Amino acid sequence: MTDIQDIDVLILGAGINGAGLFRDLCEQGLRCVIADKGDFGGGTSAAPSRLIHGGIKYLETGELRLVAQSTLERNLLLKNAPHLVRPLPTVIPIFSWLKGVGAALRTLLGSTTAPRSRGALLMKTGLAMYDFYGRRHRVMPRHQLWSRKRAIREIPPITPRIVAAGQYYDATVALPERLVWELLAEGMRASPQSQALNYATLEGVGGAVLRLDTPAGAQALRPRIVVNAAGPWIDRVNAALGAPSRLIGGTKGSHILLDHPDLIAALKGRMIYFEADDGRICLVFDYLGRALVGSTDTRDDDPDNVACDDAEIDYFLDALRGLLPGLSFDRSQIVYAYSGIRPLPASDAANPGLISRDHSAPVAEPDGARPWPIISLVGGKWTTFRGFAEEVADLVLDRLGQARRFDTKLAPIGGGRDYPADPEAWAESAARGIGTSPARAARLLARYGTTAQAILTVEGAAPEMLADADYSIPELDWLVRHESVQHLADLVMRRTPLAVTGHLSRRDLDRIGALCAATLSWDADRRTREIQDTETLLVTRHRLRLS
Repeated sequence: MTDIQDIDVLILGAGINGAGLFRDLCEQGLRCVIADKGDFGGGTSAAPSRLIHGGIKYLETGELRLVAQSTLERNLLLKNAPHLVRPLPTVIPIFSWLKGVGAALRTLLGSTTAPRSRGALLMKTGLAMYDFYGRRHRVMPRHQLWSRKRAIREIPPITPRIVAAGQYYDATVALPERLVWELLAEGMRASPQSQALNYATLEGVGGAVLRLDTPAGAQALRPRIVVNAAGPWIDRVNAALGAPSRLIGGTKGSHILLDHPDLIAALKGRMIYFEADDGRICLVFDYLGRALVGSTDTRDDDPDNVACDDAEIDYFLDALRGLLPGLSFDRSQIVYAYSGIRPLPASDAANPGLISRDHSAPVAEPDGARPWPIISLVGGKWTTFRGFAEEVADLVLDRLGQARRFDTKLAPIGGGRDYPADPEAWAESAARGIGTSPARAARLLARYGTTAQAILTVEGAAPEMLADADYSIPELDWLVRHESVQHLADLVMRRTPLAVTGHLSRRDLDRIGALCAATLSWDADRRTREIQDTETLLVTRHRLRLS
């Protein structure tokens, strides 16, 4: 019979919200278990626009508190995870001087129709407000308003229909799934009795005990509090827990990545945040050498089968052609596509874009044979995960009768710990100690922060490299051994960006499959199945072309 473990908190769902809360609660000395039915960060958290942003568009809907929180959290992440979160200069093309002012005022007063066109006066006001709300822990320059002449000089392929452009700064997260993992690792470091479990299914609930089936065997847990952080699956999980709910009204967000050197050169490291012809907001920026294009926002409630469809791809390509007529765009440039369901609060808003991106944490109190409350994490977004976690952690601590003992505001995350003020000097010193090149040390520092030191040590001076990507075999082996990799897809899709950037060839996939088999003791059948399953997923759902 499985022994019953008494724990303080069980978190179901290991996306960014669950991982942030796990880290916070573990830092308070609680014994926690976080469990996900798939891989860590493998659901909605694997499908963001890869932005850490203050939510400039939320100014239109009057969500000023959310903008203030988002800009603060953006600034904190730039400090706490500098290896993963970096500044992103952003350009907004402007197509009129005065349009949108009346519609913006109506939206602030409760209208359900956002401005279809945002003129220079409206944008100037919005950018000034954005600077004001982002003043706390400011780390980036204030906005500028460009003339039409300068905008065309800076981005030559842009449409001549513009009258001006605004430039401001937000941020991008290079490897979002790695940030999820590093939060989990921070939690287990702070509270060694806590656990993070992937591929753990909820087998049943009996009185005070929940039973999980995990790759390491069955676990029986008796929590004092349960947190439902399952994102778009929240209502399904609550039903399984015996507390039916209708909390989620998800929308679908899709993205594509293009192999387009001319577009990358024209962007010059900037993001263009622009209106498509139908008034919806789109974006394009250089993501690890590919042009990332997004995002759609349509009603959808099927997170298990979500995928970027042909109509969305046509929409993106048409939007780019309208914005950048000096460049050509077609489907042959697509190297990857992905889609996810945003776990937004249930809403009857006619326009999905106007559904609040704020968060809440409703509580289902103990009921009958269920002695523990269920706290559901509804809404939220990548940028605000730490603040959301802090709010919910305080709620949990209050219910458990404990005081907060650790503040996460300025707490470094993973490889952000002891991050060097001079990365170039760090790379030169690390390279001398290993016998490798400073360029190699710098690349690993950019990927892993100071965790790079451990990887450099096992990698050595002349590591075996993949045939078609800048990853070494010892590097990948280290990730498998230390980051709870269970399947081949975990490694190529989430611990690394090999799949999403399209830098994954069939021969490298075979080589990585062999590495996983050797390290994880897979037999020949398991190795073949893992390679076939991963290839099928990447080709059919993500449009990856394996050469």
